[in-house]
Formats: sequence, structure tokens, C-alpha cells
Amino acid sequence: MGAYAGAMERCPWARNDLAIRYHDEEWGVPVHDDRRLFEFLILEGAQAGLSWDTILKKRERYREVYEGFDAAIVARFDGKKRAAMLRDAGIVRNRLKVESSVENAKRFLAVQDEFGSFDAFVWRFVEGAPVISRRRALGDVPASTPRSDALSKDLRKRGFRFVGTTICYAFMQAVGMVNDHLVGCRRWKALGGK
Repeated sequence: MGAYAGAMERCPWARNDLAIRYHDEEWGVPVHDDRRLFEFLILEGAQAGLSWDTILKKRERYREVYEGFDAAIVARFDGKKRAAMLRDAGIVRNRLKVESSVENAKRFLAVQDEFGSFDAFVWRFVEGAPVISRRRALGDVPASTPRSDALSKDLRKRGFRFVGTTICYAFMQAVGMVNDHLVGCRRWKALGGK
């Protein structure tokens, strides 16, 4: 695949059916629904140290286990529920990730109370509109940026866990706060690239 505008159908990281569907339908599309933002926050934290393909394969089970990513329900998960989650092969069975997801649900609700919605809080880090990148090759895409540094710092200050700057940048890409489709990808232009 070429690296110039018009030379590729999609970003080269989308190599299997699941990743292609995710790339073509979701990745980089601006999300303003709090439940979906919570879903991506949990999934990006679960992905730390793993491939995104692993998380995509487990995503439907995550939706079941996390009650449709209803933060109010997740915030009330007790020790028995968390123990059951750690036995569920359909999700990432990492104690720190499971514990942090429940704590993050509580913090998520606190942010909603303070800002009216998590959407209102998180989109402030890009002044309310997607940042349109002009990257020509996968090697040009950074692991983090000053904006993801700021988001990570703010979330950690509020008590969130598994929200380092790299995780925050992946979250920002996923929910369309950043359009990091390569300029040669048809989705770059469809999502505001000029």
C-alpha cells in the first residue's frame, strides 16, 4: 500500500475482518455518548500490554459482563462480582484491570456530576472538535501527544487508573477526538481531513 493520498483503501493496521469492520465503521468517528465513552475507556485500559485485536475479539463478552457499560451499575460491582469476572475467560482476567475498571466507573460518575456529562469533560481537551492529523505512514503516528498527556494527568488527579498518556491517546483516536487515519486512507477524508 502506498503512503500518499488516494493510494490506499484503509490504514494498513486493519488486517482482519474484525479490525477492518472496526476501522471502517468506528475508529476515529466522534463519540459524544457517555456510555460509549465509558466503554472505550474500559476497553483501552484492558488493552494495555495486549493487542487491540485481542480486545475486539472479547468486546461482546465485555458488553455482557459490564452490563452494557452502564457506569452506575459497574460502580456497584462487589467483591463477588469482581471475583467472577476474574474467572471469566471472555474478558482480560487481570486483577488490577478489573479492580481499576470498577474504581474508574465511580470516578466516571463523579466527572458526570461535575461537568454534566463525561462528554463535556473529555472533549475540552481538543476544544470540542476533532484534531485532524496529516500522517502519511504508521510510523508517523505518535504513541502520545501533549493533549493526551494533559488528559492523562487530569484523569489520574481525579483517581482514575490505567489512564497513562498512551492509553489516553488510543482512547482519543478511538472516540474521534483525533483523526489519525493516514491521509491516504479513505476514512481520513470522510472524517474531516482536507
